[in-house]
Amino acid sequence: MLHIRTPLILYPGLSTPTRRIWLKLENLQPSGSFKLRGMGLLCSRAKEQGKRKVVCPSGGNAGLATAMAAAQLGLQACIVVPNTTPQSTRARIASAGAEVIVQGKVWDEANQRAKALADNADSEFVPAFDHPVLWEGHSTLIDEILEDCPQVDAVVTSVGGGGLLAGLLTGLIRHGRTDCRIVACETEGAASFAAAIVAGHPVKLPKIDTVATSLGAAQVAAWPVAHIIEFPHDCVVLSDDDAILGVVHYANDLRQLVEPACGVSLAIAYLDHPAIAEAHDVVIVVCGGVSINAQRVAGWARLSTGTHARQGWKRTPGVTSPTVGAGDHH
Repeated sequence: MLHIRTPLILYPGLSTPTRRIWLKLENLQPSGSFKLRGMGLLCSRAKEQGKRKVVCPSGGNAGLATAMAAAQLGLQACIVVPNTTPQSTRARIASAGAEVIVQGKVWDEANQRAKALADNADSEFVPAFDHPVLWEGHSTLIDEILEDCPQVDAVVTSVGGGGLLAGLLTGLIRHGRTDCRIVACETEGAASFAAAIVAGHPVKLPKIDTVATSLGAAQVAAWPVAHIIEFPHDCVVLSDDDAILGVVHYANDLRQLVEPACGVSLAIAYLDHPAIAEAHDVVIVVCGGVSINAQRVAGWARLSTGTHARQGWKRTPGVTSPTVGAGDHH
């Protein structure tokens, strides 16, 4: 097992007499994000199959997790990033022992290059989010959450490509907990999951325009779109300002830095969002993220007015799903 068992802590500042807010601190993984769970498992399987190299397309977090997993397993790693990946993140991946190749302006271009580089018998392609072995690895989050907080009735998660969400659903299904509400969070400029729920299948966004760059998958994986309907769920789309609100307040409260891709989930609690109004034990997956620094957070904090309207949240029309009982599958 290459990942660590992360703490689940009660967040008293946002809890109420009738609702407890819990934080699953995946930002404390050695790679800085939950990605190490799935990438670690996939790389381990590749090692068992005799592969000598892993190739991963990434905006940052998946690549660093893959690089770290490969280093521990004695595998070569090649990480292909788009030129939007910050230089500091590229350097961090390289320092973990991986070869870093920059390809294209968007992740999709990096993805195509990575597939070509992995097209040989010695190499394993490690996708960023769309693979059942990744989901199996990510599902260990649920094993830990249910051990620490068996009464959980709502899980809040960010959605980029849908890998983390698929892992959470996989784990909850395995434990027979389809009664648990899922709150899937995105920003307005990268709401590919919300668009998929409206359409009933994955759709490709014409562009990505958000500060939460780690959520920037133009099209989500199909599996979580098909299976979230087995759960009571809400798809919540918030603004970039809301995501930044989550980052800044969390930095002040917990003295930890996370990306806006994570801040959008934290904003659900800070905004006292209606999606968790009826829940009693809410677990927010603090998914983490490495493309963040103190200077950026400090700049956002200076721009903040210090207040945020409680009515500032938005739900995409037609997206938020009605409450569905555990046995009421659409």
